[in-house]
Amino acid sequence: MREILGRRRRLRLRRKARPAQFDAALTCATAWQWPVLPGVGLSAGGGRGDRGRGCACPDPECAVPGAHPFDPGLLAATTDERMVRWWWTNRPTAPIMLATGGRAPCALSLPAMAGARALAELDRMGMRLGPVVATPTRWSLLVAPYTLEQLGELLHAKDWVPSSLRFHGEGGYLVLPPSEVGTGQVRWERAPLPGSAPPWLPGVEAVLDALVEASNSAPDGGSRLAY
Repeated sequence: MREILGRRRRLRLRRKARPAQFDAALTCATAWQWPVLPGVGLSAGGGRGDRGRGCACPDPECAVPGAHPFDPGLLAATTDERMVRWWWTNRPTAPIMLATGGRAPCALSLPAMAGARALAELDRMGMRLGPVVATPTRWSLLVAPYTLEQLGELLHAKDWVPSSLRFHGEGGYLVLPPSEVGTGQVRWERAPLPGSAPPWLPGVEAVLDALVEASNSAPDGGSRLAY
């Protein structure tokens, strides 16, 4: 009995000591069936002045330090538990990269200031949202998977969409909490509800319609989501 209790205590201590990325990556891959892979991460030393720490990739002018796939590449993203455990055992602080599209969530992202305004306006409108990922520079609203063809038809039907919007669909990626990247900490602005079921996601059309309406509602006739 004493030996069993000792093993349990050691297991609890190991779990407590390991970085939060390990458990978060496992939840994404196994409980939610979201394909993930480790991001390139940040360099061990040296900074980038007002742009934060440098990227571990070979590009000294990397525009998204730490927040992109490199080795392995994006096509390696998986929901396989053994692979995810191996990756984050060997690289425990690696950022968590979600491969968007297919059966995985997609996303619409905005600059952080516009994202905060958008969420406040969508709440006022009564729009039901899914999880929202926040970095110091951009906020991303997760949506149900869509194809590039569906997105193209949707955008073609619009007279105008906010120029600050980015779309993360098939063949894309998104950094997930609790990663740390060159611009700072990645967090949930709207966290998934606790539990093992995959988080509910709204359709891209409903979210885009609401964002366009929110942007057009600026009292001076301008766009709330321009920056």
